[in-house]
Amino acid sequence: MPYYGFYFDPTYFLVLIGAVICLIASARVNMTFRKYDRVRSMSGMTGAQAAERILHAAGIYDVSVQHVSGNLTDHYDPRNKALRLSDSTYGSASVAAVGVAAHECGHAIQHQHAYLPLTLRSAIVPVANIGSYAAWPLIVIGLFITSNTGRLLISIGILCFSLAVLFQLVTLPVEFNASRRAIRILGETGILGEQELRSTRKVLGAAALTYVASAAAAILQLLRLVILFGGRGGDD
Repeated sequence: MPYYGFYFDPTYFLVLIGAVICLIASARVNMTFRKYDRVRSMSGMTGAQAAERILHAAGIYDVSVQHVSGNLTDHYDPRNKALRLSDSTYGSASVAAVGVAAHECGHAIQHQHAYLPLTLRSAIVPVANIGSYAAWPLIVIGLFITSNTGRLLISIGILCFSLAVLFQLVTLPVEFNASRRAIRILGETGILGEQELRSTRKVLGAAALTYVASAAAAILQLLRLVILFGGRGGDD
């Protein structure tokens, strides 16, 4: 089967489509966050204060709330049991900041309850990282070896990339579930009112689309690899 190697080929459009999807999703989440970052929550609680209250309401006292530099670099670290909030979230009392903080608390609650998709994602992380770094070197080396060994390396490279795609797919239910938990807890604790919850849903919904976009881009890239190299087993 002929392949295109490093020259232009029609499958580049799959990569382009994936890149455009990611750019649109990123622009949307930034625009939505900026819009509701200007809306102060009626409770006046900052992202850090809301996080502390949510964690304690869930019976979690061994997770520390920390400040981390950057914009929307918020994340929960299960290894160190640390919930890290970015510059745009930690000290801000906006509806957007409180929503993002609550979302990260959702991950801490998932960890406490051993939420299966989160456990699975954590287990996949090491092999997914190895796969994402090893995939392209294996494929490139395989292209220069005109033998069964070369075809085997390409196949292993595609398999490695598939592991990275699997990680993206497993991430989706984890993120959607964390957002649902966040909205529910914010309502139950009274941290946000009904109108504020509607605004927060828009922020977290836009953020969720970035994960969908990343998964779609990864799938398109995997499809491109299969189209280009999946049939090389018949080459001589």
